[in-house]
Amino acid sequence: MTNTQRTLGNSTLTVGRVGLGCMGMSEFYGGTRDVAAHIKTLHAAIELGIRHFDTADMYGAGHNEELLGRAFADRRDKVTVATKFGVRRGPAGEWLGISGRPEYVKEACEKSLQRLGVETLDLYYQHRPDPDVPVEESVGAMKELVQAGKVRFLGVSEFSVAQIRAAHAVHPITALQTEYSLWTRNVEHDGTLQACRELGIAFVAYSPLGRGFLTGAIPSTDALDEDDWRRKNPRFTDEALSENARFVELVRDVAARKGATAAQVALAWVLAQGEDVFVIPGTRRIERLKENLGAWNVGLSEQELLEIRSRLPKETIGARY
Repeated sequence: MTNTQRTLGNSTLTVGRVGLGCMGMSEFYGGTRDVAAHIKTLHAAIELGIRHFDTADMYGAGHNEELLGRAFADRRDKVTVATKFGVRRGPAGEWLGISGRPEYVKEACEKSLQRLGVETLDLYYQHRPDPDVPVEESVGAMKELVQAGKVRFLGVSEFSVAQIRAAHAVHPITALQTEYSLWTRNVEHDGTLQACRELGIAFVAYSPLGRGFLTGAIPSTDALDEDDWRRKNPRFTDEALSENARFVELVRDVAARKGATAAQVALAWVLAQGEDVFVIPGTRRIERLKENLGAWNVGLSEQELLEIRSRLPKETIGARY
């Protein structure tokens, strides 16, 4: 269950290829903010060999960064924390749009530093491109943060190939974070993965378990809490879940043959797409951390990967957002 370590793209950061997405500890997937339990999970992740933790200033409108700041206060040397700016929230959590304005970039950075309780951010992402601000201006402000010693390395999230190239021309980009899983494979066809490899940019796959769908745990919307945001997502209508069940059937079939869980097979497939691909599945539970790391024991052969490709549904029903 060794978490294979690799250098993260254009950086000196060395992390396991399986990290932890922390968003669900603050918002979106229902449940409560059990801070003590979540800190226990975060500490367990470190003990299990996870070093890469992903957050953002918009997760819980600052709560998630504060949670990580508290959890890691006495173990900074054991973690790499990535955070993001760009999706603006108000004090009550209200949505205020996207901003990549240079002055906002610097303002958001100062607030993230304060919430995380650090002097320097390990990896700072622009969460979404601002349609009204050229990428070069936003990344230019991020570059100034690096020069000021407030940020070590830069990342971008959900950028197009042209935007990735424009950002990288201003300052080396360490990582691109975008959704990638068995039911979300557009990055293979739109040039995103190819561009990252050409530029030495690590690919950080979020939602590698299809927001939980690929584990088989969500056969219908009834399986979701009333306040779970997936209830409003096009892929989680009962009709879409029924149509997309073909993905779950395939994963379960492979899992039965491999003596693994569906989650482990789904993660193993993403990890098999290249050593420059990192995954950040989210969980609030220690047993799920252990299960996810068990993906390393699956060992999909080239023949098995070809078989999975040949059996994958050509289309996923429902838009990502």
